[in-house]
Amino acid sequence: MKKIALIAISLMFLLTGCGKKTPEDLIGKFEKNVNNSKSYTLKGNMEILSNEETFTYSIEASYLKDNFYKVTLVNQTNNHEQVILRNKDGVYVITPSLNKSFKFQSEWPNSSSQSYILASIINDIKNNPDASLEEINKGYVIQTKVNYPNNSELTYQKVYFDKNMNLENVEVYDNNDVVNIKMVFTSINFKSNLKEEDFSLDDIITPTPPQDLESGNKTNNKETTNKDNPNKETTNNEDSNNASQSKSEYSSTPDSQNNSECVNEECDTKTSNILDSIIYPLYIPSETYLSNSEKIDTDDGNRVILTFAGDKNFVLIEEVANVSNEFEIIPVYGDPVMLSDTIAAKSANSMYWTSNNISYYLTSNDLSTEEMVTIAESLGNVTTVSVGK
Repeated sequence: MKKIALIAISLMFLLTGCGKKTPEDLIGKFEKNVNNSKSYTLKGNMEILSNEETFTYSIEASYLKDNFYKVTLVNQTNNHEQVILRNKDGVYVITPSLNKSFKFQSEWPNSSSQSYILASIINDIKNNPDASLEEINKGYVIQTKVNYPNNSELTYQKVYFDKNMNLENVEVYDNNDVVNIKMVFTSINFKSNLKEEDFSLDDIITPTPPQDLESGNKTNNKETTNKDNPNKETTNNEDSNNASQSKSEYSSTPDSQNNSECVNEECDTKTSNILDSIIYPLYIPSETYLSNSEKIDTDDGNRVILTFAGDKNFVLIEEVANVSNEFEIIPVYGDPVMLSDTIAAKSANSMYWTSNNISYYLTSNDLSTEEMVTIAESLGNVTTVSVGK
């Protein structure tokens, strides 16, 4: 009897405490697949949710050992495509429709959490001693902290695996326990046989810009900072008198149609004029007000310059986005920042992005990165999540 009792107790012990798994135990198989893969490709859909609005992207990501990455993001609402490319030359954010790219000397994607980068997910789990594990009917859920430097409201994520430890989806939550980012993986191939040439910039850029479709001439790559492009370091040192914060009437998003005119088969190459009504940010820092609004003519149409003064001085420039005749590579000393419907280029004291056919340039010596992102997201009456460096 004593022997039978001891066997029963031993079995109970094995079935309870001794068999308990940790997050580190469970991700071993998944981590091995990632680390042993010389190259992988994945596909999925990412939703960015904010204030009852949802922005959905189709995602295709490729990885090659030695830190080569290529991530193609297509906004499913307006079919706007951007590509984040990392190769031996640096990090690029390419917008094929505009025939432009920003080039960064950046640690992306290693310096922040990324819901569509497998190594980032593994690092978040391994580097978090407080990671928790829950077994569910379909598999496992691992909860970890996250690191999004440009959005302190994003605090943790839930990573879902099936019973065989195949990654299924990732949910990123804010400090109110609301999902802000949801990445659903539809396929992961750890044997993609990719090569270094698959991460070439030449394979991504538009070979023939829209202005040259009839001639069929291929454009040359050109690394430049266009002298008429507002993406340059500027400062706002304007002294301002004490005044109450202005209240502005906000306009709706402009029509994205090109309003150039053609007469006798000769077309005006100017882009359409800036908005009939200026787009004002819905968010302005406290004790800051609009001190000046100016519209100037440019070679490509016109440009609006909004100057804000007070506790947080900044300048906001708006103009209709134009397609470059030659592929432009614009150097930026900073990092890519993902907004709700586009990817922005962020430097030390400025940020540049294109949304709904409007190019924006924001510069300030007073604003933090989070404040810049909040202002950017408030244009066009949307708010969202910023994603990492």
